[in-house]
Amino acid sequence: MVRVREYVRADGTRVREHSRWAAGARREMSVLATIAVVVVGFAGTSGSGSADGSTKQTPRPRSTAVYPVKFPHWDRPRPRPTVSYPIPWDRSH
Repeated sequence: MVRVREYVRADGTRVREHSRWAAGARREMSVLATIAVVVVGFAGTSGSGSADGSTKQTPRPRSTAVYPVKFPHWDRPRPRPTVSYPIPWDRSH
């Protein structure tokens, strides 16, 4: 990184000391970051081999659903109110 010393612009604005990237460094860093992302993305195992050397086949996916779907206690009657006496709803007094 390039260190820029404090200076005063032509219009009188004072610029504090700071650092900035060298010319072309931003592009180089973005290319390097892209390559790193690709390497990390493709660095995983391919799944074709195994660590212990065996050649066991992985099981194929299969459906485990049972149709038609039945929910337990679906045919139960709806709950009834526990209060059997009339409740006065006029609460104005």
